[in-house]
Amino acid sequence: MKPAGSNNKENFSKDPSQALEQLMESYGSTVMRTAYFYTGDRHFAEDISQEVFLRAYRNWNSFRGDSAVKTWLTTIAINVCRDKMGVRMFTEQPTDPSRMERGRTFNVEEEALKRLQKSEILRHMLRLPLPYQEALYLYYYLDLDTREIAKATSSPEGTVRNRLHRAREALAREMRKEEITDDGHRA
Repeated sequence: MKPAGSNNKENFSKDPSQALEQLMESYGSTVMRTAYFYTGDRHFAEDISQEVFLRAYRNWNSFRGDSAVKTWLTTIAINVCRDKMGVRMFTEQPTDPSRMERGRTFNVEEEALKRLQKSEILRHMLRLPLPYQEALYLYYYLDLDTREIAKATSSPEGTVRNRLHRAREALAREMRKEEITDDGHRA
């Protein structure tokens, strides 16, 4: 099954050099935010992003297009993060990728409210086990579907669905817990 839309390999140049430019233009910020989510370090995330696009350039001609380009790049990004982070990845908490967004123009008040809401949700999310954090991030922040997440993380799709379900439940419990603590009673 071929992916639809601009996320399809056929919409990019066959020449790896030109495709690289197109990939960086289309997915540079997604790769950077993903690397930042895993590392929490801007400079390390930049290094990882470069490595991701270098690998994409080297493997462009062997990429069959069985998955969406975004899924393919996300898979590479996750694998590079896992390779570079090693054990640290499982002890350090991922960081808010919304802090990496640039060049967007919003009403200042609207932007502040959006960031506060994202930060609150992320704060609760970071209390969850890493597999749940990863599933929620890829699903809600990168807008990947469960099939794409399964490919990107080398997990069965059923496992991804299960993690998302359990992560949503755990996130809701976590948020209710704080609501009860803040009010002294259930709201």
